[in-house]
Amino acid sequence: MTHRELLVRTHSKEECLNITNMVAEAVSQLGKDEGICLIQVPHTTCGITLNEDADPDVIKDILRSLKNLVPDRGNYDHLEGNSPAHIKTSLVGSSVGVILEGGHLLLGRWQGVFLCEFDGPRQRRVWLKII
Repeated sequence: MTHRELLVRTHSKEECLNITNMVAEAVSQLGKDEGICLIQVPHTTCGITLNEDADPDVIKDILRSLKNLVPDRGNYDHLEGNSPAHIKTSLVGSSVGVILEGGHLLLGRWQGVFLCEFDGPRQRRVWLKII
């Protein structure tokens, strides 16, 4: 197997879910010890980021700041009505790379991997590949 797919159920319109443990478990099943773990979502209204996982207020601040930057109501042309979700995803990004060393994700002391939902609730896919 060259990659792994995780399924993540989101529960709110906007939220960031800590998926670090899910990713770490899936990476261990890929059986590689070294490289870069590419973590990607194949969605245009959902992103991936690395940030602090020790204090949940950091995630609250991120979501609030994104909401202030990209309000729900604006002069948007996209007829589906979810332009803010697309814009927030572009700001956050759809992938991150994490060093894999000794079979483990090399994350900073306070870092976690977060799936950022901007158009939920939905079931989301997360793809992992060691390169």
